Amino acid sequence: MAQRWLDEAQQRTWRAWLTVSELVPRALDAQLQRDAGISHAAYVVMAMLSESPGHSRRMSDLARRANQSQSRLSHTVARLEDRGWVRRERSADDGRGNLAVLTDAGWDVVRSVAPGHVDAVREAMFASLTAEQTQVLGEALQSIVDRLDPDRSLRVELAVEADD
Repeated sequence: MAQRWLDEAQQRTWRAWLTVSELVPRALDAQLQRDAGISHAAYVVMAMLSESPGHSRRMSDLARRANQSQSRLSHTVARLEDRGWVRRERSADDGRGNLAVLTDAGWDVVRSVAPGHVDAVREAMFASLTAEQTQVLGEALQSIVDRLDPDRSLRVELAVEADD
């Protein structure tokens, strides 16, 4: 059977994706390092906690939502604990699981950093796109996600509220 290579359009799109998937996180990391001295991965952990009831979440669930391994999340949370922005505690539900809890100081950091982060995301991802291109890109990415995770077992649905 002959090898099927990517056609020219697929190759161009694939290489553009590889570049974007490297440059966007780099731009977001730079903004967060500048504004708060934290990585994008740490900010995502804090943001996920800020959106959770009681600003807390089981470590296992947080790892999924933040797209981090349990080990990496543990190190991220430890660094955030050192800064007083997150604390760990035993789950009151069963006493076995561990929770990560965003502290008041951590909540203050999220609130102060979020506007600049939104601006950085808008600049990195959407500034060069028209509204139609944004919609097409979103639909294309959703199609890829649906193909890679058809039973929805690998992802956590993130609520998106439309501006009215």
